[in-house]
Amino acid sequence: MYGSRYNLIKPAAYLKSEPLNSYHKNNINKDINYKMDVKAGVFYGIGVGPGDPELLTLKAVKVLKSVDIVFAAASAKKTHSIAYTIAKEHIPDTASLRILTFPMTNDLMEKEKNWENHARIIIKELEQNKKVAFITLGDPMTYSTYGYILKHIQKIAPHLPVVSISGITSYQAAAASLNLPLVEGDDSLLLTSGVNGGESLRKISEKPKNIVFLKAYRKVKDIVAAIDEAGSYATSVGVSSCGQKNEKITKNIKEFYNTPPDYWTLILAKQENTPLSQASHKKND
Repeated sequence: MYGSRYNLIKPAAYLKSEPLNSYHKNNINKDINYKMDVKAGVFYGIGVGPGDPELLTLKAVKVLKSVDIVFAAASAKKTHSIAYTIAKEHIPDTASLRILTFPMTNDLMEKEKNWENHARIIIKELEQNKKVAFITLGDPMTYSTYGYILKHIQKIAPHLPVVSISGITSYQAAAASLNLPLVEGDDSLLLTSGVNGGESLRKISEKPKNIVFLKAYRKVKDIVAAIDEAGSYATSVGVSSCGQKNEKITKNIKEFYNTPPDYWTLILAKQENTPLSQASHKKND
């Protein structure tokens, strides 16, 4: 799919040749036994925005044009990277693309091993004085795989230079697509994951004026139910695949009871009754 620049990295193969020792107490300190004078490259964490290539920042474009290697995340089942699709026109032919696969599992130990394994792969390239980028959808510091990789790199090789480049988040782009202000004046905003359904909203006695549920696809019915139970949200809307060609806006989120949304779905809810008549999912030419 990605041509000669594409390399798929599966964690299982790496674990066979590079067994992890950091989970054994007797060896935990070995991971930070690096010489501070080793010449190293730079690790860039780059947010490429929600989907529209025109929403990449100028800084992201500038750095992408200068790197030697670009890492991107994909699930173990689907090796396609949306982040790469967004950024590819700004990545030079001289840079190699390497896909890091991540298992879709709830096993925290397996996740930790996978994150550390991939961090080691990146560190190996950095210690060859290469400029390395890890590209991610949205912003690298907001619900991003990059955050887990970054923690392990900083733990294993704290001497390596890291530059994180912010990107436009999906909920910012969704609000803009809807012409819907997220917060005004002294408004409150709850930004939360929908992985556990609507529980994060139910736990709050004094409901925030505005809510953003990210990762809403899997437990969307419970999220819709929690918003309905609160009884104070006059405006609620779902946005799927924000900024992409197949972007879809659902003005009545109760439709999700019968028609589950796709993976890239978020829900915005406001106590204020805000007209959505100007909302459009069509990109301007």
